Amino acid sequence: MIKKIILALILAFILQLESNAQVVWGKYAGEFLSMGVGGRALGMGGAYAAVANDVTAGYYNPAALGRIDYPEVTLMHDERFGNLENYDYAAVAVPYSTDMTFGLSIIRLGVDGIPDTRNALIDQTTGSPITNINNPNARLDYNQIQQFSDQDWAFFLSFSKKYIENFYYGANVKIIYRKIAEYYATGIGFDVGAWYTPFQKLSVGVNLQDITTTLVAWSTGRNELISPTAKVGGAYQIAFLGGIFTPAIDVDIRFENRQFASEFNIGPVSFDGHAGIEYNYKNIVSVRAGYNDIQQFTIGAGVKLPKLNIDYSFARYSSSQNDLGDTHRISLMLTLEEPKFLRH
Repeated sequence: MIKKIILALILAFILQLESNAQVVWGKYAGEFLSMGVGGRALGMGGAYAAVANDVTAGYYNPAALGRIDYPEVTLMHDERFGNLENYDYAAVAVPYSTDMTFGLSIIRLGVDGIPDTRNALIDQTTGSPITNINNPNARLDYNQIQQFSDQDWAFFLSFSKKYIENFYYGANVKIIYRKIAEYYATGIGFDVGAWYTPFQKLSVGVNLQDITTTLVAWSTGRNELISPTAKVGGAYQIAFLGGIFTPAIDVDIRFENRQFASEFNIGPVSFDGHAGIEYNYKNIVSVRAGYNDIQQFTIGAGVKLPKLNIDYSFARYSSSQNDLGDTHRISLMLTLEEPKFLRH
């Protein structure tokens, strides 16, 4: 049944691509998908492809979703740039049988309450709408000012399967919906991931995002293609002072010709790194720090209560040239740790 659904979605993607002639490579078209989720991962600078062992794996590496043994639900809210931008995330994952896991993740990035003055410019003599702002009779009719939102939505349908004890694979079907005023766009993409532990304390994660390229078709007739991104990461666990110290590194490899907006590039191929560390004391309290792909230092902390994880991360957008405010992120994760819900 799953294979039939995936084949139908691929066929719909191909038909949509062939039916639209105006297709362009949309540089940064999928940028909102790379902002990261979860207080734990964001506190580690987003270096999470190999670390992921919870419901947020549906975003970072769908293969690692198979590492959970109980159903999990998570929520996160983030306000940026002086509360102008709202970023929300929710996800659920459910183990199935002895070796599979299914998940659903939802992301919304939105700027709400944007003034719409397109129909508010009038001729002060006749009162009729005009479009020429240089008209000497032009006046703004404040009663005609309305509001609209700029919204980006993404829905991840995730699947993970354990192949052998130390190797998992997984995939996402990703549905995108974007809207600004009356204009909207839809798209569909696919991610493929793998998680492997070659040694007991070393883990490696790979997530090939938008692997077939993702078509985003606008109602205006413009169609954008999101190019693939390869996210490759590694992590190592070290016993330290009664807890576990975990350093992790991820590299995002993109093919969008980001010569001036990346840490390093070879022609059109760019490389952006994430680095993070976590110290977890007896699986009760954690402290974290990291450095992400937009050259921000991050810090964070977490506490594990019965069935509930609370994680916090902090990042600063301020610099000597500008002050875009600070970002505080808090995420909650509920784990149904009861025998009747245990994977079996």
